[in-house]
Amino acid sequence: MVPGNVLMVCLGNICRSPLAHGIFQDLVTDRNIIVDSAGTANYHTGAAPDPRSREIAAQHGIDISQQQARQFVVEDFDQFDYIYVMDYSNQQNVLRLARNDQDHAKVHLLLGNAEVEDPYYGGKEGFAVVFNKIQKACQQILEQWKN
Repeated sequence: MVPGNVLMVCLGNICRSPLAHGIFQDLVTDRNIIVDSAGTANYHTGAAPDPRSREIAAQHGIDISQQQARQFVVEDFDQFDYIYVMDYSNQQNVLRLARNDQDHAKVHLLLGNAEVEDPYYGGKEGFAVVFNKIQKACQQILEQWKN
């Protein structure tokens, strides 16, 4: 894999994808790489990340407080080389908007063949579990870029 611009996608863009956005941006050393996040639904457009996401990120020295939720748009296929989705449902939602095989090839589950569970309806513990899964996945992506 070669380095490229990365978009992280979940449902509402307030829990998982803002964490993934912040973690990946913190880990990537090439500051020319664009990292962003979006949701497949417009439930929270313009909102800040969930307080529990902001809290767990801050505990790891990552500030995601300035992020604002937005909805995934077809034009994201033009700006991003890699589109990482958190679960199968969001993968299908993004793939429905793909215009061609090139768009389709950009879409991947962040965890490969597994889903990042949505911690929204749980407590803070779920956000810690999700943070760790996302961080590990982001580190693995960056390792693949080096090879």
